[in-house]
Amino acid sequence: MSAIEDWLAAYTPKALDTLKAFCRIESVSTDPAYKAGIEEASRFVAAQLHDAGFPVVEIVETGGHPAVVAEWCDAVGAPTVLIYGHYDVQPPDPLDKWTSPAFEPTIRNDRLFARGVSDDKGPLLIPIVVAKAFHTLHGKLPLNLKIIIEGEEESGSPHLSPTVARLKDRLACDLVVSADGAMWRADLPSLTVASRGLVAFEVILTGAAKDLHSGRHGGSAPNPIRALTHILAGLHDDQGRVIVPGFLDAATQPDPLILAAIHRANFDPAVYFDSIGAPHPDPMPSGEDLLTRQWLVPTLEFNGISGGYAGAGTKTVIPATASAKITCRLVAGQDPEAIKSAILRHLESVLPTGYMMETIGRGPGSAAFALNPNLPALAIAETVLAELLGAPPLRVAMGATIPIGEVFKTHLGAEMVFFSFSTSDEDYHAPNEFLRLSNFRLGMVAWARLIERLARL
Repeated sequence: MSAIEDWLAAYTPKALDTLKAFCRIESVSTDPAYKAGIEEASRFVAAQLHDAGFPVVEIVETGGHPAVVAEWCDAVGAPTVLIYGHYDVQPPDPLDKWTSPAFEPTIRNDRLFARGVSDDKGPLLIPIVVAKAFHTLHGKLPLNLKIIIEGEEESGSPHLSPTVARLKDRLACDLVVSADGAMWRADLPSLTVASRGLVAFEVILTGAAKDLHSGRHGGSAPNPIRALTHILAGLHDDQGRVIVPGFLDAATQPDPLILAAIHRANFDPAVYFDSIGAPHPDPMPSGEDLLTRQWLVPTLEFNGISGGYAGAGTKTVIPATASAKITCRLVAGQDPEAIKSAILRHLESVLPTGYMMETIGRGPGSAAFALNPNLPALAIAETVLAELLGAPPLRVAMGATIPIGEVFKTHLGAEMVFFSFSTSDEDYHAPNEFLRLSNFRLGMVAWARLIERLARL
């Protein structure tokens, strides 16, 4: 392995040039105006995989943005690993908040600033460069490697599941390793072993058939804003806990090592509230309580509420309709559709007479992800990080939702390990996104060791 690691160290300047070129491609997936950038990025990724030695590389149509699939499977008797990543990025807006242009990669203080550099172009490029190292020095890999790189992760991955299902024989593997994701904190080595699921929908209440004058009709006509805020307020108790009947019934217990990580993290609640610009609550919750809520407790959040007139000045109107956008973050055991149904049953049961309620679903939802805590590949990844970072990594959960784990488990029957070298403070999805170049260099060594040791499974 020392020869591989020496080669990677010498190749780092070239790899950095490649990363800069990748980040100049404006591959925003959610905005049709960037269609040319999406196509350019998929071709760029395919070219890098060809250059790394993969004998089979194909740009695959998905019904949306294309995916790139590669295969290098000539290691007889060795395990097969599938690597996941994505080449698409978030929109760069607001452009005026960037210190340097979003698609002009710029290095400051050993950090590379560009849209998509942390999520996911830098972490994605790392295993491709590592494969090139094995190809250059040995002409082969120690295991069988497959890769799927999608172009819709930042717009909800609508075509990933059907694409994986369609290609399930071609993508069959023993393990999935995600180059997407992030370490929780820059000062603590960590591996993500769980993430919350998601269900989203909108509730619309209708009173009268049209907006009404609040003087003539006030006090007699139904007001959907009043009714909506009343029923929404009954979904939580005074401490913000969800009290919908059946909401928590199917939730399962978390990996005890996640609870241990929460205890070891020394999370400072005052620093947290300062970082989000919020007043300190009284009493102040403990750091352990906050992390438990963020990682392991399902939520029901109101993301937007509308109705009536919201422009400048006053308009004396009783609106015909009012609506609320709702999302729930789910934990292991909770089914997205069952949770939505429980909430809607409750809302219907408390809906005042004189109103009609309509709901609009926002996608099929995603189940929570929880990795098998006894997976041998997880132990290997932990050992690699401990060697390179000087301390055993914490097993952490993620409050956000990454649906890919459930996709691969459902269609391929394979577990997935996150092995990303982004960190959660690198402003991905925000202006001035950056990647620590120290992690880019470290990640190449770590991926080389991971591939070599997974070959022994």
